[in-house]
Amino acid sequence: MSGNEDPPLWNFQSALPEVVWPAVPAGDGSAVLGLLFQLETSQWFSADELRERQLRQLEMLLKHASATVPWYRKRWNGMYDSDSPLTFERFSSLPLLTRRELQESFEALKSTKVPAAHGAIGESRSSGSTGIPVRVLKTQLSSLLWNAFTLRDHLWHRRDFRGKLAAIRHGVREGEFENWGPATSGLIATGPSAVMGIRAGIEAQLRWLERQQPEYLMTYPSILRELARRSLERGVKLERLREARTFGELLAPDIRELCRTAWNVPVTDVYSADEVGYIALQCPRHEHYHVQAEGVLVEVLDDSGRSCQTGQTGRVVVTSLHNFAMPLVRYELGDYAEVGETCSCGRGLPTLNRIVGRVRNMLVTADGERLWPPLGSRRYFEIAPIVQHQLVQKEVDLIEARLVTASPLSPDQEERLRTLILSGLPRGIRLTLSYCNEIPRSAGGKFEDFVSEVNVPRSH
Repeated sequence: MSGNEDPPLWNFQSALPEVVWPAVPAGDGSAVLGLLFQLETSQWFSADELRERQLRQLEMLLKHASATVPWYRKRWNGMYDSDSPLTFERFSSLPLLTRRELQESFEALKSTKVPAAHGAIGESRSSGSTGIPVRVLKTQLSSLLWNAFTLRDHLWHRRDFRGKLAAIRHGVREGEFENWGPATSGLIATGPSAVMGIRAGIEAQLRWLERQQPEYLMTYPSILRELARRSLERGVKLERLREARTFGELLAPDIRELCRTAWNVPVTDVYSADEVGYIALQCPRHEHYHVQAEGVLVEVLDDSGRSCQTGQTGRVVVTSLHNFAMPLVRYELGDYAEVGETCSCGRGLPTLNRIVGRVRNMLVTADGERLWPPLGSRRYFEIAPIVQHQLVQKEVDLIEARLVTASPLSPDQEERLRTLILSGLPRGIRLTLSYCNEIPRSAGGKFEDFVSEVNVPRSH
């Protein structure tokens, strides 16, 4: 489909069996479509108009948090006055909420008076990929917003709901289904979906995809990389595939290149977190991300707590604008991102050029500084039959390269691989190679190419 064509028609499903056209959605479906209608307008607001709308919603959230959440009432004592007009300057003076504090203060962060109109309260648990798993309470309103942003993503990227969606992910019910999932079920007729867990090996996953022949594939970036690489090795063509969709991990540029080479399809990435939902969606015209400003306020801060400017990389701090069951105000996710400039697509939504990674994905230098190591992992496969790899910083000057290989490496392959890895690291780093049968994923099914185990406090 060319970028100038209209998106395929959405075939809405009616909740009234006697009325098939125009379809009359069920209550939640009507709410989701009402939200989507507003999102289709608000994406074109100017940056100033979006900020003004956010400020109005922030004022409602902070008043609620101050009055009904014990943790904020104590922490903000003398810092927040609900009777004074809220400004972004006042808001940015409030303390950050860390992941550790969220983990340790679960009970104190609950609202004692959740608005009944926000719907049933449920609990969401993060996978703990940072080593600090957390729990968050949410209401039905959070689910409605999630579904609306999912539909926005489908609309932005002109997906044809008549196609088949295949997903390979952790913690889901496996099988074949009649619809694509919660955002469309009972609201929009779609083609079938098929879901596979991540326990099977890459070869089994690729054979499954060959049988399914989907139009859309959704999985983690690390799995997508291996599938594309294995497809090139075996000459596998997923003839019907139109788009690969990724989530949950850092998307490296080489994965986009691999998918274009292997299947001639683009990769569309999503930036989200269990605690706050959608944070940013990939722009329909570019590879950078648009912050979903209608649902979250995102700050990118340097180590001194100042807002980063265009092109600068900093810590991601998120405020969920509509979670009144457990407000997360200025919550530091542990991620780093690079601030983007105003997008040429015309949307006023803020941009992030890229999601860089987490603190633990940064290399620690001898003087205590942190930097993002250039991995160049695609070139590893050109040197040796590497099935899986992970670099782990054990000490300031020592990195262990953990390797899973299809066959033993020759001394020449080891030396070439060692030279390539060290070329992207600071001088003075020692490198050891270790071989294993498998490199396990986190409890949530995620995988990290580089992990630092060096515990050096971040400078402020």
